[in-house]
Amino acid sequence: MFENLSDRLTKTLKNISGRGRLTEDNIKDTLREVRMALLEADVALPVVRDFIAKVKESAVGQDVSKSLTPGQVFVKIVQKELETAMGEVNESLNLKTAPPAVVLMAGLQGAGKTTSVAKLSKYLKEREKKKVLVVSADVYRPAAIKQLETLAADVGVEFFPSDIAQKPIDIANAAIDHARKHYFDVLIVDTAGRLHVDSDMMDEIKALHAAIEPIETLFTVDAMTGQDAANTAKAFNDALPLTGVILTKTDGDARGGAALSIRHITGKPIKFMGVGEKIEALEPFHPDRIASRILGMGDVLSLIEEVEQKVDRAKAEKLAKKVKAGKGFDLEDFREQLVQMKNMGGMMGLMDKLPGMGNMSDQIKDQMDDKITVRMEAMINSMTPAERARPEIIKGSRKRRIAAGSGTQIQDVNKLLKQFTQMQKMMKKMSGKGGMQKMMRSMKGMMPPGGMGGFGGFGR
Repeated sequence: MFENLSDRLTKTLKNISGRGRLTEDNIKDTLREVRMALLEADVALPVVRDFIAKVKESAVGQDVSKSLTPGQVFVKIVQKELETAMGEVNESLNLKTAPPAVVLMAGLQGAGKTTSVAKLSKYLKEREKKKVLVVSADVYRPAAIKQLETLAADVGVEFFPSDIAQKPIDIANAAIDHARKHYFDVLIVDTAGRLHVDSDMMDEIKALHAAIEPIETLFTVDAMTGQDAANTAKAFNDALPLTGVILTKTDGDARGGAALSIRHITGKPIKFMGVGEKIEALEPFHPDRIASRILGMGDVLSLIEEVEQKVDRAKAEKLAKKVKAGKGFDLEDFREQLVQMKNMGGMMGLMDKLPGMGNMSDQIKDQMDDKITVRMEAMINSMTPAERARPEIIKGSRKRRIAAGSGTQIQDVNKLLKQFTQMQKMMKKMSGKGGMQKMMRSMKGMMPPGGMGGFGGFGR
């Protein structure tokens, strides 16, 4: 998300010149560019106007300290206003009530609401250690009830059965009764979606809300609909006392207009964002981290959290011991690394969170393509255990068999073996004395000229 906006803003904000202080003259052109960048990102016009006015008010007359350039001071101001526009801090779910805490999910059809119910239940079960029950009150689509039952089984939470012959209020009340008797911490109620906002739908969900009095009412909305997402959220907010928003499909939205418009238009916080199709692809929405990503500064905190949650620590420690003991790094270890990376959203998912990645050339980005890592894994899967343990035996006929088995070319197998050899050398350096410094020097040679711009001196 924010790819286009990030590219545009990072280029624009470098161009502020002048000495001593920011003035209307030296920020005029940049403000115009920022305004255009936001409009192109499909940010709602009232939000853009308010944003530009606040940035201008904060910037004009601002003294520039000796350690900063005017551009850097302006970036700090823009970052602060981006954070403010999106809500400043993450607002977590309020589950402080006598159990079960009832969470009502609302949204239009196709926004990813039922999938979000499953993602949220997995999040609450694994990160918050809650006992979760889910129920579908969508009596219009039998497939929606079946879908939630299947997803609940996938994530390991209990599903409360319902039927299209029942009334939504009766379904929800029966689920609350079951949750209370069986000591569930949280009950998530999925509701019927519609293709558009209509009065019948609103009347039904208002009656359901009044009957069950949920502590959280979350609106699920598709980020790819841009500022329309904010307008739809407002229509729901006018009818229902929403407590927050789940922004879905953010991985498919390169603009980011929805994220920047929703808080301003509805007054309600974005609490979570869906960052992929996988059932674990749900992240708390942190405005400060998102603002940092928009300005090409990365999101290292989210990356650290992701590593802690998704990296198999036992496997990582086993590999570290193996390398340290001088037993080498083989293709099976390399495959494990590729699988771990895939679990964390792939190479580009990781790169998006690292500082300075917006300055990478398209050529470098192409090399980071996740399709390449999928192909690499397929090639290693086509090898025998002996070939994975001793890659040096992979010659002509073996290469042909591996290429045929993985649907790739012999030159792809050659590329894989070359990359593996580089990785092996790096691991070898790491296992010796002063290993980390040696590895950093090796990585410097592998980086594009000038290092990864803005990478905190990493490539220097």
